Order: sequence, then structure tokens, then C-alpha cells
Amino acid sequence: MFYLDSSLSTPEIARKLLGYRLVHDAPEGLTSGWIVEVEAYTGMDDKGAHTYNGHRTPRVEAMYGEPGHFYIYQIRQHFSINFVTQSAGIGEGVLIRALEPDRGITVMEGRRRGQTGYNLTNGPGKLAQAMAIDKTYYGTPVDEGPLYVDFSEKREPKEILATPRIGLGKTAEEWREAPLRYIVAGNPYVSKHKGPIDASHGWL
Repeated sequence: MFYLDSSLSTPEIARKLLGYRLVHDAPEGLTSGWIVEVEAYTGMDDKGAHTYNGHRTPRVEAMYGEPGHFYIYQIRQHFSINFVTQSAGIGEGVLIRALEPDRGITVMEGRRRGQTGYNLTNGPGKLAQAMAIDKTYYGTPVDEGPLYVDFSEKREPKEILATPRIGLGKTAEEWREAPLRYIVAGNPYVSKHKGPIDASHGWL
């Protein structure tokens, strides 16, 4: 699998994740969505990363694990899901920021208390709520259920745009503007979407 290729950088893996489907097969119903927005976090030197300067606590330990596992963290009431990308001890990963809903949309709307349309999954906390993702899946493999990335099918983006990441504090300095956020151009489910919506939502 591509994310096990040690020659690929975390930004390269981030771009390759666009177009795969994130799936949660929960008791109340299966939900899934196509990955349309990600952010790369490059570890030791990246002031935006939880592992910057070798920071290591029980909270972030999964980021130092083997590639192909989930690192999930909580900010206030919201969870964010990350895909660990590099060899054990490196501490790099990809934040999955937005999905285009595919299956189980009614279930997602119920979890999001009636939110519908683009607002359903256009942000990391929103998609986690819509798909009932929490720290139950901290450190679990990305290719095993009930929460997993389905690598059996991929939608190809017409164009991938690289932009600055969202929500980094002032302490991140130059890393605030680093073009490490990747989006499917023209997809309306991208968080803080601007510009025209592509008729095919940016897919070939």
C-alpha cells in the first residue's frame, strides 16, 4: 500500500489520500464519505504538529507508531482524525479535514442534529460527529473495521490545490503559511470553500 512506501513524504501521502472513502460501520448504520481535504503535519520541525520538537506524551503516542494507524485527539467537544504516515518514532501524519458524504447520510444528519448539505462534513469536527468517530479508534489500523479507509476504490480529482493550513496559532510562525493543506478543487464540501462549485464536485 502506498502509505507503507518509505520513499513517500507525508505531503505526498496526503495528496494520495484524496479520493479514497472513509468508512465507519457502526451499530446504528454504516456511514462513509470521500476524502476531499487533508492537511500534512511533518513532525519534528513542524511547529503546527503535535510532535514538534519531539514532543511526546501519552496523548500523542499513536503519532509515533507504525504508519497506517489512526491518531485521534479531542479539542473541547470535537474529535479530529489523523492518518499516521511514517515509520515508528518519526511522528508525522495527515489530518482528514473534510468528506463528501456517500452512504448513511440520514444517519449523519441525525448525529449532526439536523445539519444538512455541505455543512454536514466540511470540517474535521463535523465529519467526526457525523460519523460517530471518537477515541475508541485511537491507534487502530486504518485498513481494518469498523472504522477504516476503503482502498478498494478511488475517485480521481481533476485538480488538487495546495493552500496554507487552517487554524494554526501564532506560535507556528512561518508554518502557518506553509502550503500543506490539499483540497479537491471545486468540491463544495471543502471547509471554508471559496470560488465556483464544479459540476462534478471536482472529480474526473
